[in-house]
Amino acid sequence: MVERHLAKVDVVSSNLIARSNFLFVPMFVWSKLSGAQWMDAWEERFAGNPNLVIELIKGGKSIRLRVFCESLAAADAIVERFGGSIRKLAHAEWNLPVAPPRPVKVRAALLLTPEVRPDELSLIQQANPLRQIISIPPEMAFGTGDHATTSTCLRLLVDVAKARRGTLWTMADLGTGTGVLAIAARKLGSGPAYACDFDPFAVDVVKRNILRNGTDGIDVHEQDVLTWQPPKPGYDVVAANLFSTVLIEAWPVIADALAGGGDLIVSGILATQAWDVFTAAARQGLGFSQVVRKGKWVTARGGHLADLIAAESPKP
Repeated sequence: MVERHLAKVDVVSSNLIARSNFLFVPMFVWSKLSGAQWMDAWEERFAGNPNLVIELIKGGKSIRLRVFCESLAAADAIVERFGGSIRKLAHAEWNLPVAPPRPVKVRAALLLTPEVRPDELSLIQQANPLRQIISIPPEMAFGTGDHATTSTCLRLLVDVAKARRGTLWTMADLGTGTGVLAIAARKLGSGPAYACDFDPFAVDVVKRNILRNGTDGIDVHEQDVLTWQPPKPGYDVVAANLFSTVLIEAWPVIADALAGGGDLIVSGILATQAWDVFTAAARQGLGFSQVVRKGKWVTARGGHLADLIAAESPKP
């Protein structure tokens, strides 16, 4: 069974819409064609399943759904519920790179690109002299920057970095995926950063991306956030792009990880689950002053409730 911690889907606006983390070599793939207007409904139906891939068919009117399965029984269970077809998967297929996403601009500060060729990256930098360029090629780890959760986290991170400009601040990226948030933090002027992911494949991807982007100062670990023991006094900025069910369980750890006066950025929250997520956060003394909804996804910026209340209190 794939661990629930990895249930994250990255949406790409080229022709491949989602990707997966595998803790097994998938042997069977379930597939079905559907109208593109039902994309959100299908994502809702498979929310929490990290092995869902949605491919936009040329022309944009249809989508192809695929779920990679460890066993024929698992694939049969999907057919029984939704119809569709099953085929046995060749070993080489699941490790193919996904189609490259388009460049993503974040505020006036960042540009994320799948480009890795030095000459092309140099041209991109020349065309965008005021932006920090981040190269994240599409690999099988979450976080190219194009999904609503990642892109909104990046926007909020730019805002946090601007507010902290001229100070030394530390950062933790929990459920790091490709490492894009930790890399962005370093590009935006952070001090030492910590990045962790439960998936060993993602950890390898992060290490490659750190070298690719020349962003040293990021400590990367294979770590289950639910069992992590953050160091004291914590981090000035904590980002956690995780699914709602994981966030609810992880709030005690996240509260310990966030230093006093720190900024918290969280995402991966379905709008229908936001109330439960924020209520659970409040029980750990965390709150949110800014909530952004993009489609069905919610991203929020906040911190310790005591700090948020103090910031709003009249100054003597």
